[in-house]
Amino acid sequence: MLATMPEIQPVPTRMSHPQRIVVAQLQQVSKTFGEVKALRNLDFSVRAGELLALLGPNGAGKTTAVKLFLGLMRTSAGTVRVLGGDPIHAQVRTRIGAMLQVAKVPETLKVREHIDLFSSYYPRPLPQAETVAIAGLQEIKDRPFGELSGGQKQRVLFALALCGDPDILFLDEPTVGLDVEARRLLWEQIRKLVARGKTILLTTHYLEEADALADRVAVINCGEIIAEGTPSEIKARTCGRRIRCASNLDIGTVRAFSGVVEVRQDRDRYEIRVSEAEPVLRQLLERDSTVSGIEVSGAGLEEAFLALTQNSNCSSEPQMSGRQ
Repeated sequence: MLATMPEIQPVPTRMSHPQRIVVAQLQQVSKTFGEVKALRNLDFSVRAGELLALLGPNGAGKTTAVKLFLGLMRTSAGTVRVLGGDPIHAQVRTRIGAMLQVAKVPETLKVREHIDLFSSYYPRPLPQAETVAIAGLQEIKDRPFGELSGGQKQRVLFALALCGDPDILFLDEPTVGLDVEARRLLWEQIRKLVARGKTILLTTHYLEEADALADRVAVINCGEIIAEGTPSEIKARTCGRRIRCASNLDIGTVRAFSGVVEVRQDRDRYEIRVSEAEPVLRQLLERDSTVSGIEVSGAGLEEAFLALTQNSNCSSEPQMSGRQ
């Protein structure tokens, strides 16, 4: 079987026009679990040197897609290619790093022992000191994994994903359990990896995280990609602008204005999502001369995400076991 596998091409850096080169791809992929359709004829590509954030509600198909890329499950239909080959083959696996939501490693091994063990799976791993430094593990490297806090364990799992110096990293909810400072430090390290030419597929429920890190965002829902683009493109296409103000008008009157998408009350102010700000502002000022505290801003990725996915009604994605 190995003799017939397509030749694996070297992965270029960001300077090599990564937007033209696909390094991981699902082609017309479907995956079913009994009567549940987790993925439906999905076409999805990751390009060299980019950080692509895959977003979607629970059950949308994110984890299933990641596990297909890792060769941890097989498709019901369609083709999976990573770095030019099938992810089940050793030549491909040794160029992939992965951090999954559910991962089990021996509790009694020390952090540095885990790094040594995982590094031995790769032909050219990073020096242990470099891995420890990137993941911020200097002070806990001699402690058993089982004695660590949840956030510390997340940092160790991040280290295990990158210790082999892989060409492509799959990070599935990597900052769950981290405090704000630790999350920001991990963001900084992820940015440095991308700057070095690494390719990263990130899944996250923190939309601020996707907005801060991603070169490109793909939104998956009910097993299908429903939107793709840069964070700015996604926000501009789906949400328009946001107006915040204090007004004596009742919420029903504001909601009825032409161009208003959604209104919610936040204490003594309205937050109004609009397709275009100027026509709505004109209506506000005409109807209420006392309107005050007007702030106009671009809508966030959270609003875009909700607008894209709020009307979904699909079967839940089955809960699968962790890293294998």
